[in-house]
Amino acid sequence: MSDSSPARATAPVLDVWCDLQCPDCRDALDDLRALRARYGDRLELRLRHFPLEKHKHAFAAAQASEEAADQGQGWTYVEAVLERVEELSRAGEPFLVEVARKLGLDAEEFDTALIDGRHILIVDADQAEGKAIGVTGTPTYVIGGELLDGGKSQEGLRERVEEITDRLLAEQDG
Repeated sequence: MSDSSPARATAPVLDVWCDLQCPDCRDALDDLRALRARYGDRLELRLRHFPLEKHKHAFAAAQASEEAADQGQGWTYVEAVLERVEELSRAGEPFLVEVARKLGLDAEEFDTALIDGRHILIVDADQAEGKAIGVTGTPTYVIGGELLDGGKSQEGLRERVEEITDRLLAEQDG
């Protein structure tokens, strides 16, 4: 945040624990878009990686999303991959590079990043932290110290995130 006024508090953070090959995470995109539309920069959405073992391309997809973030299009890439989870399941890593190319990213650099593993430590660290705080499935949200499991049901989750966000913002303004 570039606001230099000392009275301005940092935005509440919504950690979104995600597996980019997970159909439930794809279904959560509408909620995430709605939250971004409602709060803008007053809520920081932070992608956290939690690739599930049952999804054989999820770990590579997590690494690819980190490369996309390095190239300035993290969320755009995440959404593009999630919208086509079935294709990722079928095609694997070539699909990840193809999505990068279609978004105008450096596809050769994506391919290299997937080979050299430059983003593995970030993905591993996220996954370890997720396990440590009790994440068991995706999507899972953490905001204001509360863990909300969207892998079981997304029913009412956006409303709960909004309640917590509104409370945190009110406390900041308080």
